[in-house]
Amino acid sequence: MLAKKTSSGVRYYKNVGLGFKTPKEAIEGHYIDKKCPFTSRVTIRGKILKGIVISTKMQRTIIVRRDYLHYVPKYNRYEKRHRNLAAHCSPALSVKVGDIAIIGECRPLTKTVHFNVLKVTPHEVIGNVRKQFMLF
Repeated sequence: MLAKKTSSGVRYYKNVGLGFKTPKEAIEGHYIDKKCPFTSRVTIRGKILKGIVISTKMQRTIIVRRDYLHYVPKYNRYEKRHRNLAAHCSPALSVKVGDIAIIGECRPLTKTVHFNVLKVTPHEVIGNVRKQFMLF
């Protein structure tokens, strides 16, 4: 647990571990988010997944698409499948459609959100994001 003394008071932040750095905006920012893994009591445990951001239309929540191949024994071939996961996005991170996001599992935050965004890598996508198949 770490705290930074500012003119407005003490700013609480923490290191989520697992090799992920706390963003500078989380340490020096002024936002309040009770679901943020960097500035609240939400812990990351369980799966760490990577996917492409396909929607940022919700407030502080993004949709991450994970593509994978499923084997069909009858035809001795693979078929493309995908899964959309909702993840809470802290105001400390700036996310755009097409970026690569690393998300970590946490306690259920809402009915459908069970993940938190830990890291965002900018990625340029040409064309429709949903139509491009990317294995992670």
